[in-house]
Amino acid sequence: MNRTGRHFLQIPGPSPVPEAVLAATARQVIDHRSPEFGELGTRVLTKIRKIFKTGHDVVIYPASGTGAWEAALSNTLSPGDKIMTYETGHFASLWAKLARKIGLVPVIAGENWRAGVDANAIEAELRKDTQREIKAVCVVHNETSTGSTTVIKEVRDAIDAAGHPALLMVDSISGLASADLRMDEWGVDVVVAGSQKGLMLPPGLSFNAVGPKALAASKSSGIRRSYWDWGEMLAMNRTGYFPYTPATNLLFGLDTAIDMLLAEGLENVFARHKRMGEATRRAVQSWGLENLCASPRHFSPVLTTVMMPEGHSADAFRRKVLENFNMSLGSGLSKVADRVFRIGHLGEINELTLVGTLAGCEMGFELAGVPHQKGGVDTAMRYLAETSAA
Repeated sequence: MNRTGRHFLQIPGPSPVPEAVLAATARQVIDHRSPEFGELGTRVLTKIRKIFKTGHDVVIYPASGTGAWEAALSNTLSPGDKIMTYETGHFASLWAKLARKIGLVPVIAGENWRAGVDANAIEAELRKDTQREIKAVCVVHNETSTGSTTVIKEVRDAIDAAGHPALLMVDSISGLASADLRMDEWGVDVVVAGSQKGLMLPPGLSFNAVGPKALAASKSSGIRRSYWDWGEMLAMNRTGYFPYTPATNLLFGLDTAIDMLLAEGLENVFARHKRMGEATRRAVQSWGLENLCASPRHFSPVLTTVMMPEGHSADAFRRKVLENFNMSLGSGLSKVADRVFRIGHLGEINELTLVGTLAGCEMGFELAGVPHQKGGVDTAMRYLAETSAA
């Protein structure tokens, strides 16, 4: 296996960690009850709101995104409550599965692994719920398994058009800090997120951004919880502290990562990701291959999921790329296992990183015997050069 040069981690998360963030996480651990930590906690808990575009509280857990899913549901709902989901891919399916495990009843409004959520289907199902049994609508902002991004404002508008009181919960684990998200403007009640994607941190932190309607629901929710309880967290967060041992060094890294994102400007961050996504899709089209997301208005700025030609193994292709070029590409998950591979273009990425990634794919096709047309890298380079000059 070729191990020379740096490893290209081009999966759709965890994403590569910038050197400044790595350096911040390498600081000596401090006392999490000290005044110094209180200042760190207060600073991070205040600044992170800007990334969610909210004026409301953001709760930070030492956990994966799965923990944040459970926290969002367990703080707002009661056993037997119905939630509405729309299966846009593997992770939307998993969130519904978790809901079942903790005693909730998912109602699936629709399924499409090649596009974002169909807001019309959400509205239609909510209109049928005359007894108001559905307590929350839970959708995935950026579906990492398929490369589709849901238009969240359309979902909010659908709920409002149906005149339904359900909470809107959004999983933006891979969307936050990569794809535009406006919690307050779009009327989102809870946003779920994680550290290892657009925030450019190692895995280990998860987030619940909590709106006032969700906070009110937490006062009467009936699912038993301890670790995930918002009440205990928010009470201590007021002074910058946590009710249990926090992931101190990841918070150092988060402090730096937020500063980097705000220095670039969130709108510039989103525009950069869109540009990288467009260049990647143009390369895929030039190769004569197909994007799993078939709806242009739902194309993801975070990743591109590429369908393999019939009879060719995506996993075998990925192994060739790893062995020969020291590059990791994302695998296909559940229903599309071994049928697709995923190119991550999120976080700390620029033109040269992307061109190197696409070159590794094109050379990999040749070595793995995957039918394709040459020139995808050239197509992407032309687009990047033209848009950079513009």
